[in-house]
Amino acid sequence: MELFTAHSLRLMILEILFILGAYLVGSISAAIITCKLLGLPDPRTQGSNNPGATNVLRIGGKKAAAITLVGDMLKGLVPLLIGKFIGLDPTTQAAIGVAAFLGHLYPIFFGFQGGKGVATTMGVLVALSWPVGLSVICTWLFIAYGLKISSLAALVSILLAPVYMYLLESNLHWLYATIFLSALLIWRHRSNIKQLLQGTESKIGKP
Repeated sequence: MELFTAHSLRLMILEILFILGAYLVGSISAAIITCKLLGLPDPRTQGSNNPGATNVLRIGGKKAAAITLVGDMLKGLVPLLIGKFIGLDPTTQAAIGVAAFLGHLYPIFFGFQGGKGVATTMGVLVALSWPVGLSVICTWLFIAYGLKISSLAALVSILLAPVYMYLLESNLHWLYATIFLSALLIWRHRSNIKQLLQGTESKIGKP
């Protein structure tokens, strides 16, 4: 019993450390760091004032946007893959994904002023279930390519994410995490939703 208790305590500490670590990794803003390294304006003060790949595209071009996109996706992908590799349970995996996502939205290193979390969510979903993540990415690409509106592509793909998770996976913890991510993402896009309804939302690459 003592050995079991000691093992359980070590496991609990490991899980907590992973969740906290995922939040700290998520708090590293790829947009702000990329813009600083490339001599670009702070994305929080230009364009839509959002430290994300779409806004970086507006102020810095495709190269800066691509670096930001990859960086934001890796924040959600890497902590989860490591957690899965060492055998953490599905509940902890879901918590790690949510923590990385919250780190991006509310980064401790940047005054809790982060991005909207689309790329980080995609990284999380790919790590949880690559068929689900790929489905979400393909949905985003299809709409973004056709309509050239990043926020609309994000909203539709994220709305469908729980559906994909329900249809392609049987893990309820992952499904609940996906629903939470989707709900918070929609809330973070409330200004974009208003602009879409008014017909004033900007297109990809436009101011």
